[in-house]
Amino acid sequence: MPFRFVHTADIHLDSPLRSLSLRNPDLAALIGDATRQALVSIVDLCLDEQVDALIIAGDLYDGDQTSMKTARFLASQMERLHQAGIAVYKIRGNHDALSKITAELTLPPSLKVFNGRGETVEISHDGLDIVLHGLSFTKPHAPESLLPKYKRPAPDTVNIGIMHTSLAGAPGHDLYAPIPVADLHDWGFDYWALGHIHTRSQHAGERTVIMPGMPQGRDINEAGEKTVTLVTIGDDKSIIVEERPTSIAQFERIPVDLSSATDWREAIEQIEQAVAAVRDTTRADHLVGRLMLGGQTPLSWALRRDRDLLLTEIEQRIEGMGKTWIEKIELSTSAPSANAPVNGSADPVAELGALMKTDIINQEAVREDIRNLVTELRDDLPAEARAFSGKDEQEFEALIDRLLLDGSEDILARLRLAGAGAD
Repeated sequence: MPFRFVHTADIHLDSPLRSLSLRNPDLAALIGDATRQALVSIVDLCLDEQVDALIIAGDLYDGDQTSMKTARFLASQMERLHQAGIAVYKIRGNHDALSKITAELTLPPSLKVFNGRGETVEISHDGLDIVLHGLSFTKPHAPESLLPKYKRPAPDTVNIGIMHTSLAGAPGHDLYAPIPVADLHDWGFDYWALGHIHTRSQHAGERTVIMPGMPQGRDINEAGEKTVTLVTIGDDKSIIVEERPTSIAQFERIPVDLSSATDWREAIEQIEQAVAAVRDTTRADHLVGRLMLGGQTPLSWALRRDRDLLLTEIEQRIEGMGKTWIEKIELSTSAPSANAPVNGSADPVAELGALMKTDIINQEAVREDIRNLVTELRDDLPAEARAFSGKDEQEFEALIDRLLLDGSEDILARLRLAGAGAD
């Protein structure tokens, strides 16, 4: 019989969905336990598929977690697997290294946590010999490759390596146990069960090397469907890999070009259609969308002024879709080119707009004032909330550009509407 297992990582159990709690407390309360529900889905999948093992390649926890509620919940899920005869093989990742729960938990004997020196576990499964290689870290940083600490593949067996690594690096992730993918292929293990990078990837080569991604996104920067990997190793040592969805709430950016919208109703209908199209292809129970509205439209002024009204109307329209939420509206719309004379005379608002976009926002004194405001705001926030300002100077300056352009559009919108009200 084949040996079958589920491979997952980066569950970040009980990680708060901070962006939702700031913008929509009701939504945060509804799906705030999404990481727990994702773990339940993983355990359900293991039971339904009657697999032999669950492999967790690091970051089961979310750091300095002290809640015993989390501990009891985790223990109950591991017990479900134990009662079904499903073994669990786990390594500690950088976030697990900070957790205080690990030392306090009493978990079933069917759960194996690999130590920090590198261990192997030998399995004999219906004539198929399997060796699992794993290594955990007790510190949150691993600046060098872990590969030399792994044993070489055992001959005449299926070798499975479990590693938490940033590989050669990925956007949004610190370097953690960096290693080129080619080195993993060359090591000779049949399957590498990786963790740490939150986006799924399968790295082509002689061996099977898979980063499963996280099973549940936590904010818009972890958008898209989230899955785990179901692996079947045949009697002939062949490997079949399948993706299975696990996320309870799926985050998506939803672009809408409003260039053809000439009135408010048309804009609402186009947005509703765009949300419906994404909802139709979303397998997760909940869709959490960020509307990205763009295009040149005469409604640009009104959309910016009445963003709160727009959000309310959209939410009313999508109620019938079920479990569909709007997390935020981002506006990059602009008014149609308005440099031409209006009623035989120059349009002062259009002229001001052109001046602001070509001259004022590029003045160093103006940019420096905005830099100082952003820096002051950033420095007043806790460390985990400072990522909005970018990871380097280039991203910081791009943020300043966006703020100046958006601010210019907002000012012009208010001037345009004020002028219209005076007519």
